[in-house]
Amino acid sequence: MKRKLIRKGVSLLLLAGMVLSVLIGCEKGEKTDAGAEKRISVTLNEVAHSIFYAPMYVAIEEGYFEEQGIDLTLVTGFGADKTMTAVLTREADIGFMGSEATIYTYAGGTQDYAVNFAQLTQRAGNFLVAREEMPDFDFSMLKGKTVLGGRAGGMPEMVFEYILKENGLDPAKELSIDQSIDFGSTAAAFSGGKGEFTVEFEPAATTLEKNGDGFVVASLGVDSGYVPYTSYSAKTSYVEKHPEIIQAFTDGLQKGVDYVNSHTAEEIAKVIQPQFKENDLDTITRIVERYQSQDTWKENLVFEKESFELLQDILESAGELEKRADYEKLVTTIYAKEAMKK
Repeated sequence: MKRKLIRKGVSLLLLAGMVLSVLIGCEKGEKTDAGAEKRISVTLNEVAHSIFYAPMYVAIEEGYFEEQGIDLTLVTGFGADKTMTAVLTREADIGFMGSEATIYTYAGGTQDYAVNFAQLTQRAGNFLVAREEMPDFDFSMLKGKTVLGGRAGGMPEMVFEYILKENGLDPAKELSIDQSIDFGSTAAAFSGGKGEFTVEFEPAATTLEKNGDGFVVASLGVDSGYVPYTSYSAKTSYVEKHPEIIQAFTDGLQKGVDYVNSHTAEEIAKVIQPQFKENDLDTITRIVERYQSQDTWKENLVFEKESFELLQDILESAGELEKRADYEKLVTTIYAKEAMKK
């Protein structure tokens, strides 16, 4: 009888140990008995789907976010205003867009405003496309011409106008900028005969060239210099409630940045090709080379104060900013700096 009780006690202890092991395993994100790994679901809304954002797609395709325990859902917002709306209405956990959108929402009095926690690109990613080859192009050649531009107040349009002013042109008086066409539709409109020039991201710019519909005559990334073009942000409440998710996301993204800064254009193109199935490998490689040559991607994700102030200079130049925002309010660097250590 005593032996039976001892055996029963040992069995109960073993059973309790097994249950505890399963629970601990689940908490750590290990595989459950169903064979499925427990990950945290995160919805990311990107402003556009462009090879310009190659480090992010490398992180997705190489499984760097999964390694951090994140099950990422990627949604394209087609415009910073739409992406920011998705973040503020909780349709998205994280937004990827021009950081000017965070300044606008903060200035508008939003209480639970979005905070920038990682900067990806440090140059503009769009190009000026003409209808004919212009090897000796100069911005003065835009006088009296019609250019298909971007949304007023958006980074693409503001950087373009900033370059025009730097080259002695008045965007409002010396040329016509058509802002009536939806983001993402300008290339098709240009192919259809609208405008004499158009401002395009990749792969649209290269596609126009391949189809014989246009020729890249200037890189806005080169002509504007270093600018904090796109960054990742989340609502203040989300960052405060889920710092471990923000850190895990930033860690995965940093690995994508490390990859593009240590691999060839062709190697990068092969990795991200599943994200751009409509383009062949040679086209993607050519675009990546173009972005690499102009030092598009940062080596780390830290959003420096100097960059933030330059952004506000551009906003003021465009007449889009009445009062400057505090860097400390809208930017946190703790997650990007921590990611650098890993």
